Amino acid sequence: MVRVIPLGGLGNIGRNMAVLEYNRRILILDCGVMFPKDEEPGVDRILPDFGYLEGRWNDIEAVALTHGHEDHIGGIPDLLKNRENIPIIGSQFTLALVKNKTEEAHQNAQFIEVKEGDTYTLPSFKLEFIAVNHSIPDALAIYVTCPDGTILNTGDIKLDQTPIDRRITDLNHFSKIAAKGVDLLMIDSTNATMPGVVPTERGIEKELDFIFSSATKKIVVTSFASHIHRIQQIITVARKHNRYVCFDGRSMQKTIPLARELGLISYDPSMIVSSKNIGDYPDHRIVIISTGSQGEPMAALSRIAKGNHPKITINEDDVIIFASSIIPGNEKSIFKIMNQLALLGAIIYDSHNSKIHVSGHAASTELLYLYNIIKPKNVLPIHGEPMHLIANRKLAESTGIPHRNVMKGLDGVVINLKNGQAQVIDQLPNTMVKVLG
Repeated sequence: MVRVIPLGGLGNIGRNMAVLEYNRRILILDCGVMFPKDEEPGVDRILPDFGYLEGRWNDIEAVALTHGHEDHIGGIPDLLKNRENIPIIGSQFTLALVKNKTEEAHQNAQFIEVKEGDTYTLPSFKLEFIAVNHSIPDALAIYVTCPDGTILNTGDIKLDQTPIDRRITDLNHFSKIAAKGVDLLMIDSTNATMPGVVPTERGIEKELDFIFSSATKKIVVTSFASHIHRIQQIITVARKHNRYVCFDGRSMQKTIPLARELGLISYDPSMIVSSKNIGDYPDHRIVIISTGSQGEPMAALSRIAKGNHPKITINEDDVIIFASSIIPGNEKSIFKIMNQLALLGAIIYDSHNSKIHVSGHAASTELLYLYNIIKPKNVLPIHGEPMHLIANRKLAESTGIPHRNVMKGLDGVVINLKNGQAQVIDQLPNTMVKVLG
């Protein structure tokens, strides 16, 4: 019997983590964080509830990672405080981001690098890795085989057919996995309520070009530091319009040079300027790429909006571009910053008034494609708030998966899987573990 216990990501966007257990041996899939809201002063991050693992740290064979977003890797240093030598399995860019974190925590972590198409065998689990397209390089789905069942975790996924890096979700590989059999499919639910398909990333560059053409002052673009393809587009358009680029915010300043070192992004170092020297350039020659797209109170954009950034100020007719979606729950913080910037005279573009962002998560039609290709016996929607999980259950059932085979539950739900049959058997206590800054 295989036991599946999601410890985060079911009922909220963030702190994604699942425990797979076979014969008392444990495999962990992802270990992420959530970030605090304005009404949680003093909280630095919110972790999955590790309570189920207490006293069982030596039973863990590995942590396998789908990709490098904070909501999937941000909790790893906290996990390793309990046992530092747990092997961490992931793709090149994912592990590079994790390594930054473990080095900051002075941890001597053990890394195992894999790529799409690879298999890796642990004592109790065999892992197979499949390329998927998302809003970060090197994302993977993970197919887990053990004697009593097979589990496929899509990670965060979409089906962009013309992505910037031309690395598409490998549907052919998924069909081969389907032929082997998928007893339980754990599938991204974030956009299950969105009809149709997610547009291609390639359309963003045209919109950026239009905005840059009309801008007469400085431009500030805020995005996730890990959204390497979006940042590449911004740099490409900045070069076309003869603007220098400034990376602002701690994660931006660390992640982009790392991505360049790994060959994931390309730019001429001569067009990069430091925020310390930004005053040496006229406003119409500057683009600032900053952190803070989700309204994080300590991020670069928040400090800029509040007027307490040491080097960057906002003036009349400066352009602010929010090149990201709003993660559910962050609306209040983001709109607060937008209003602060508007009062300073900034011209603001976001997904409501321009085609400046496309999601990294599959919409409903794409999810239907995945169900029909993978043909799972049982389904567990993951990565979403309750409305997303419920919508994804209905999508699964619409493709012919029986209602009884579509698992229901939130963080801490316990699912037993044996002989192709999945069943919810328990609900563990599960709390939001808040770490003070």
